[in-house]
Amino acid sequence: MLIIILGIIVLAVGTVVMRSPEPNNRFGGTIRIVGTIIIVLGVMSSAFKIIEPGKVGVQTLFGKVEDNVLESGLHVINPLCEVTTFSIQTENYTMSAKSNEGQVEGDDAIKVLSSDGLEVTIDLSVLYRVSASKAPFILQNIGADYESKIVRPVTRTAIRDNAVSYAAVDLYSTKRQEFQYKINKTISDNFSKNGLEVQQVLIRNVTLPATVRASIESKIQAEQDAQKMQFVLQKERQEADRKRVEAQGIADYQKILSTGLSDKQLQYETIKAQKEIALSPNTKVIIIGGKGNPIMLSDK
Repeated sequence: MLIIILGIIVLAVGTVVMRSPEPNNRFGGTIRIVGTIIIVLGVMSSAFKIIEPGKVGVQTLFGKVEDNVLESGLHVINPLCEVTTFSIQTENYTMSAKSNEGQVEGDDAIKVLSSDGLEVTIDLSVLYRVSASKAPFILQNIGADYESKIVRPVTRTAIRDNAVSYAAVDLYSTKRQEFQYKINKTISDNFSKNGLEVQQVLIRNVTLPATVRASIESKIQAEQDAQKMQFVLQKERQEADRKRVEAQGIADYQKILSTGLSDKQLQYETIKAQKEIALSPNTKVIIIGGKGNPIMLSDK
């Protein structure tokens, strides 16, 4: 468009020069030819538009936004139209306490008040994209800086509006998923009205006041100590049960021996042992004394 305007200006200058007195008017024809060439080049360059992958183009003719969307590829358009491109790929908007992580320099974390009046700091990332069919609406009603007009304020407001329903400790632990679901729905509903699609809302970090953190850590430590003590007590009970069973087994064994063995049975077992010793190839002489026991000599 600018090239065409420049060519028209050059062409007009050539016309004026041609009407000027000698000898300047002799350059008028050359200037007009140059102006014509510039106009042709401008028309050719403006009539062909390439839209890069992952983007769409929106045409504007004399301030009027065209409804048709130019998808990625080569297009032949009205050379007088201006084309504004929008990325339809996933974009990440992060608000973090760390200065080098978010879109805004410095501490950009969201500070909210919980239902119990404590200040909680939240780091958040929003993954979203521009709806291709809504690109003309965005250009007409919001503009190309939709990130600062929609993404940032809507997200921060949704966080603050939903956080007041939860206690600080719940945001940090038990109700974190529920809180994330609610802000996801709030942001999605608002974004969809403005031509944006939310893909995911990620709560990256929840920072509690120092006093609350100390209380939580103390509670966790106490719970761990209690669990450790329960383990020790259970181990001791098992060891006591093992010793009790072992003692009962010894007592039962002794009872069986004391009630089940007679003198004759003992004498029989003695004879069996003597026989086994006598038959051993290494036995030379066996002498066994005692009442009722014979003297045994080897055949050597």
